[in-house]
Amino acid sequence: MNRVPLPNRRMHEAFRFSHWGQSYIVGVGRANSAAPITEVFLNCAKSGEQSQTLARDSAVLLSLALQYGVPLEVIGHAITRDSDGKPAGPIGTLVDLMEEPA
Repeated sequence: MNRVPLPNRRMHEAFRFSHWGQSYIVGVGRANSAAPITEVFLNCAKSGEQSQTLARDSAVLLSLALQYGVPLEVIGHAITRDSDGKPAGPIGTLVDLMEEPA
């Protein structure tokens, strides 16, 4: 499996969401408006906290998975979920938001 190289210039969208009472800022990148998301940045309001490190590292791993061609649907099925089917963690919430049609 080969990683898809990212173009030097790409579209970037930003949005916010909350999970566990924590606010997150997300940036997603794609080659163009019709291309799939291949780059994710995730940050939280608590600078220097463990939650910020977990958010950033999760985004790096999610980005790499997308660049290697792992479909969001597969990632969404692999994450931990509560008994009601909702994501148990913030990266799962993000994946679900990314899967929703625009």
